[in-house]
Amino acid sequence: MRALQITKYGDIKESLEIAEVDNPEISGSEILIAVKAAAANPIDYKIVQGHLKDLLQLDLPSGIGYDVSGEVVKVGDEVKDFKMGDEVFGRVPQEYMGTVAEFVAVDSKVVAHRPENVTFEKAASLPLTGLTAIQALEKVDLKEGDRVLIHAGSGGVGSFAVQYAKSKGAIVYTTTSSKNIDWVKALGADRVIDYKNEDYKEVANNLDIVFDTLGDDFTFEAFDIIKEGGKVTTIVGPPDAESAKQMGIENYELPEKLAKLIEEKSAKYKYTWMQPNAEQLKEIKEMIEDRTIRPSIDLVYSFQDSIKAYEYLATGRAQGKVIISLAETFEN
Repeated sequence: MRALQITKYGDIKESLEIAEVDNPEISGSEILIAVKAAAANPIDYKIVQGHLKDLLQLDLPSGIGYDVSGEVVKVGDEVKDFKMGDEVFGRVPQEYMGTVAEFVAVDSKVVAHRPENVTFEKAASLPLTGLTAIQALEKVDLKEGDRVLIHAGSGGVGSFAVQYAKSKGAIVYTTTSSKNIDWVKALGADRVIDYKNEDYKEVANNLDIVFDTLGDDFTFEAFDIIKEGGKVTTIVGPPDAESAKQMGIENYELPEKLAKLIEEKSAKYKYTWMQPNAEQLKEIKEMIEDRTIRPSIDLVYSFQDSIKAYEYLATGRAQGKVIISLAETFEN
């Protein structure tokens, strides 16, 4: 089969290539998926560029990609919930990384039947961003009436999080650039902040929750705008003790500056190291089918142009998700 492979760390164009590799074998609890679409995510190109070498030890060449939608073409003897021909979607665990390929094997317990009212491309856009948003907001017990700021509302995680928070009855603030304001408003945000022309800290304050999707100074500034006892949930800031343990970091301590901010505000601080979760995928499926959540796709690239997809994603200009379609590989 053909698969996009990471051959070395460095520049995206120089470090990725489409190669012929062996078809995956499956065990009793696994399924084999004929991939119809995969999503490109920032974590993918960060891996290629070598930014995550300390956390993820890869044996190069390696596959790339975590999000997948496609058709089950083989099932292991122990699989009960799926059969050949089922259409599924999911975010594969680290050991199965490599969804930008004609086939991918995965444990059947981490995927779900795909939403029936969207295409394979739209289904592939959902798992990583949806699971990340849900897990990050569940960690801080998002509830009806909470005032929450979600940074980068036009991004993959941000656009899902805005819709999800609204579905839970929260009052949602979000930031975006001038050109995306109308698009983000249509997602349902109560107040869209044009970060190029407004200071978000003056617009959004005394908040119950800040969802930090940007990191760096934004992580620390979150404590300026939450109320006493407020909550900061992040996917890019320093890990908390629980997530550091998940990530295999020993003898971890929060940065002194962050620990001080938490203490001063009597705040709750949570980091999400997203985990595959079939039950939450089923929740996403239901929200898509009842149109509580709308998938947000920027561009769809062919498999042959998958390297270009990652180059575009790395520019940071994507409005929603960047998708790689493999449907044509089964038609030619």
